[in-house]
Amino acid sequence: QVQLVQSGGGSVQAGGSLRLSCAASGHYDSTYCVKWFRQVPDKEREWVATINKDGIKTYVDSVKGRFTVSRDNAKDTLYLEMNDLKPEDTAVYYCAADRCVYLRSVNFGIMGGGWGQGTQVTVSS
Repeated sequence: QVQLVQSGGGSVQAGGSLRLSCAASGHYDSTYCVKWFRQVPDKEREWVATINKDGIKTYVDSVKGRFTVSRDNAKDTLYLEMNDLKPEDTAVYYCAADRCVYLRSVNFGIMGGGWGQGTQVTVSS
């Protein structure tokens, strides 16, 4: 299994920036794929971004050009840099890691990986 501990987040005004961190341990290594999700109350969890083992990044359309996902393999830490934040970005954000073979599985993060504890991001207008 993989343990993920998140940090960062908080409250910011619209247009501001935040960086979320996700420190990995356990069976995690640089061959794992990582996803970021977010969730607001009474709504389904939304996929935000993915970075695969080769560093290829994909994003949901609503954050393209504003968010950047990255990984520091020397520190086993994943990042989500969020710029030009909007009120609709307000949510609890989660990181998840798993073997890349599970990248498209609905069970990503629970097959042999893990989930972070979540961190609140609040953007005020």
